[in-house]
Amino acid sequence: MFRISQYALLLKGISRGRFDRIVAEQGSDRYIKRFSSWDHMLAMVYAQSAGAQSLRTLEAGFNQHTSHHYHLRTQALRRSTLAEANSRRDPAVFAQVARDLMAQVHRQLRRECESLLYLLDSTSITLKGPGFDDWTAGNATRHTQGIKAHVLYAAHEQVPCRLDFSAANLNDIDHGVTVPIEAGATYVFDKGYCDYNWWHRIDQQGARFVTRFKHNAAVLMVQSLAIEATGAGEILEDALVRFRYRHPGAKRRNVYEKPLRRVVIARPGHATSLVLATNDLTSPARDIARRYKDRWQIELFFKWIKQHLKVKRFLGRSENAVKIQILTALITYLLLALYKHAHGFAGSLWTLLSVLRVSLFQRPACEQETARRRQRRQDDRARWQTELFG
Repeated sequence: MFRISQYALLLKGISRGRFDRIVAEQGSDRYIKRFSSWDHMLAMVYAQSAGAQSLRTLEAGFNQHTSHHYHLRTQALRRSTLAEANSRRDPAVFAQVARDLMAQVHRQLRRECESLLYLLDSTSITLKGPGFDDWTAGNATRHTQGIKAHVLYAAHEQVPCRLDFSAANLNDIDHGVTVPIEAGATYVFDKGYCDYNWWHRIDQQGARFVTRFKHNAAVLMVQSLAIEATGAGEILEDALVRFRYRHPGAKRRNVYEKPLRRVVIARPGHATSLVLATNDLTSPARDIARRYKDRWQIELFFKWIKQHLKVKRFLGRSENAVKIQILTALITYLLLALYKHAHGFAGSLWTLLSVLRVSLFQRPACEQETARRRQRRQDDRARWQTELFG
């Protein structure tokens, strides 16, 4: 009897029917005779899961398992075909699959969470050299040249729930104002998202935010709040403040008129303290400080993706190839999260990825059945020996 492999189990997070509808809507396979979008997806997710370093190693590794290709509804891979597909195929299909998976993970894990805490940040991916310079040199900054990935991360579920790309020279706040706001949630972001009118919009939509004041923020003290005993030593100041000026800059009017809360947190080993701004006027100051410290989770997510998946060395140098590879890294991460949740895997995602990399095309059900049969034979042998010599 046929049993599916670990790789097929991992791919169960992607509905083939939904995938085909996305392809039809995008017209991705129009005029394509070989190497469909499904073949492309399988090859790129395999590259991320197996840690393939190049097109050559990807081709060799994937084609070693031809017996599994039929059941995966794919075929042997040619690196020249994959290189051409990465260069020419629009990444819209991969982007939609990533959005569907993020929504799926979000729905499944949200049932287990009560509070909604979202972290907003971006990370730059450096892209320099022949092929990359053709489309990144014009948007380079003095710090980096490449592409920027903007991520909204659900800290209560420890999974990303939104990904957008931009040029490296786009300010974070220019993207932040486009993020939909969910009522009742808390959004945490750093000083790169300083826009008082955007803060006002978050407040008006029934959400909370925790961020940092810039060092030159002009505010007036409204009321000093008592510091709870549990926060003594960590919380240096807790107060209600109001913006001093209605026109903090020359460009536009500041519409944030309500009081804000300013919480000053000690940072041992640093010369300066953290000055937080929030529209949450009721939570304990220590809870507000903890929410901002939770922002480190999104930094760890960026670090995990860059260390354990393939988003530094690329299988192609065109803009499409880079975006497809980053999207399939995110898709692989989400598939791992779904696999871990569905199978009750007790270890970390890194442990799970390490296990799968050495067993992608093993068939666990077959191995379990073989072990059961072996145990039955040993039990029967022991029983016969007991009856014969007992």
